Amino acid sequence: MHAFRKAVENRDESAIVALLADDVVFTSPVAFKPYEGKAITAAILRAVMRVFEDFEYVREIADPAGRDHALVFTATVNGRRIQGCDFLHFDEEGRIDDFTVMVRPLSAAQALAEAMGAQFDRIAQEAAAGE
Repeated sequence: MHAFRKAVENRDESAIVALLADDVVFTSPVAFKPYEGKAITAAILRAVMRVFEDFEYVREIADPAGRDHALVFTATVNGRRIQGCDFLHFDEEGRIDDFTVMVRPLSAAQALAEAMGAQFDRIAQEAAAGE
């Protein structure tokens, strides 16, 4: 099991943040423009942990070199069952420098966008504080 998966499944925020590169780029399934930097990515991931219910990774796929991972998950958001995948790329130090999330179906993606939108002020505050 990959360290990131283990940290998420244990809801270990400090371990999750420790695995992010300072220059990580986070591409959201519901926002057009990617987010750049560790502080905003960490704040987004904390918000996701608040809005996802019944989160579970169901499959882990890795390239032989270990620099790319795909973690397939299921969760519930505002009563909508969501299926998704975290695509992770790791830098030379083993930290995540590229993080892309895709989700389906559309109704669940819309529920996620709504739930994350409600978290936006808190996300912005946490990112500004560098938490």
